[in-house]
Amino acid sequence: MKIKILLIILFGIFMTQLSYSQHVNILEKIISENADSLFPVVQNKDKFEVQILYTQINKDKDDKINLTTYSFNENPQKYFYPASTVKFPAAVLSLEKLNDLKMKGLNKYTHFSIDSLYEGLTSFDKDFKTECGYPNIAEFIKRVFLVSDNQAFNRLFDFLGQKELNDRLRKKGFNNTRILHRLEVARTADQNRQTNPIKFYDEEGNIIYEQPAKFDSTDVNLNLSDTKKGKGYYSNGELINEPKDFSANNFFGLRDQHNLLIRIFYPELFKESERFNLIEDDYKFLRNYMSMLPKESVCPKYSSEEYWDSYVKFFIFGDSKNTMPENIKIYNKVGDAYGFMLDNAYIVDEGNDVKFFLSAVIHVNENQIYNDDTYEYDTIALPFLSKLGKVIYDYEKGRK
Repeated sequence: MKIKILLIILFGIFMTQLSYSQHVNILEKIISENADSLFPVVQNKDKFEVQILYTQINKDKDDKINLTTYSFNENPQKYFYPASTVKFPAAVLSLEKLNDLKMKGLNKYTHFSIDSLYEGLTSFDKDFKTECGYPNIAEFIKRVFLVSDNQAFNRLFDFLGQKELNDRLRKKGFNNTRILHRLEVARTADQNRQTNPIKFYDEEGNIIYEQPAKFDSTDVNLNLSDTKKGKGYYSNGELINEPKDFSANNFFGLRDQHNLLIRIFYPELFKESERFNLIEDDYKFLRNYMSMLPKESVCPKYSSEEYWDSYVKFFIFGDSKNTMPENIKIYNKVGDAYGFMLDNAYIVDEGNDVKFFLSAVIHVNENQIYNDDTYEYDTIALPFLSKLGKVIYDYEKGRK
């Protein structure tokens, strides 16, 4: 009888431990164990509005890939400014659109021009060339990932248009995202709904596809909170003493960012309807330029002094301008603006059998004033993202 009772107790303990192991949040555990090195952000997670997603990649006995995602302080409805991370879906959807058009001779390397019908929007004609030759979609996607070029994104925005860009995202299940405006340039809401006419040319200079000017009116309703932030902002050199309203700005939910990246590397894990219409060369192209360092680009050519290795690699190496080791590849898209700093990355070290996805956002604006260029990027945000990448990498390195 005593033995039976003992066995029941031991079984109960075993089941409790098993249940715990199945439900424990590994990410929270890692962060808790490294709280000192992640100070002061995790101790003040709400002040810094930090959100983190981490996905483990495992294989079962049949070599089938399984993904497990953990979150820290995730709040899908809480607004943050996505900055340059919106360039990632624009790049993917531009490639998809080219494939959907199914026109002979039309691809990411096809020469094109943009006219300018609307005030405040710029153009380049048929004869315009850069140091890399005639402009094409591939060239602008390269620049988006190599150095996060804003004007390159604006060209992709022109090609897609506001409505089509958002409709394509909805169709693929990205329902917590809206991309409404260009970057770096000041445009009215109506100007951001407008796109200029685009012409694509064959090698002889003949028009093979012509996209007319468009005025897109799209209604993207997201249930977001905290869209008014801070206590003041500068506008045209004048300090406005009231919260800055982000309700008409871009938004790219962290989980949407994370899932988009996973679909580019493991499309086979998703239903056909959730995959992008990309050919194998498109996937290779995206992966190549998402991981390439600026110094590795042949054309365009970038100065290592102006664009160091970790210029757009915040996790692990963001707090240093030193040369990055060759064994670690980071496929990612970063963003920083208005005190928000983000990275969405697939980190790979083949030699140590390390592969994982990591996405995070942090907000640093101690004086709560926007557009004054006083944000704690170098003192708080970059060190945090760098250390976060290191602790997850170290954990993965020691994991079976």
